[in-house]
Amino acid sequence: QVQLVQSGGGLVQAGDSLRLSCAASGSTFTFNTYLMGWFRQAPGKEREFVAQISRSGGTTRYADAVKGRFTISRDNTKNIVYLQMDSLKPEDTAVYYCAAAGLFTVRLNDYPYWGQGTQVTVSS
Repeated sequence: QVQLVQSGGGLVQAGDSLRLSCAASGSTFTFNTYLMGWFRQAPGKEREFVAQISRSGGTTRYADAVKGRFTISRDNTKNIVYLQMDSLKPEDTAVYYCAAAGLFTVRLNDYPYWGQGTQVTVSS
């Protein structure tokens, strides 16, 4: 059984920063063998890719909408992946999800494990 438990999020003003965390656990889940990603889903919209990080943390990928403002990182000693969000905009308002995959991919269907989601609301 695999668990991805998210924390962080909340209500902030435009220009503020937030950090999301996602802690992984499970008897059959070896954290450093999975690529980790963050996705988000705004009201009335499809879930979309935000960022991904490789197993070692040496390679990252970002959606154009967040590039230069968000930073994904991971701590393989703690089995945690982070999403540092700076210069937040109202259009960043969404439920954010962490996910684990065996491939370096932006496709939702390639991620078998998902966190519970956490709300981020950015007011103008």
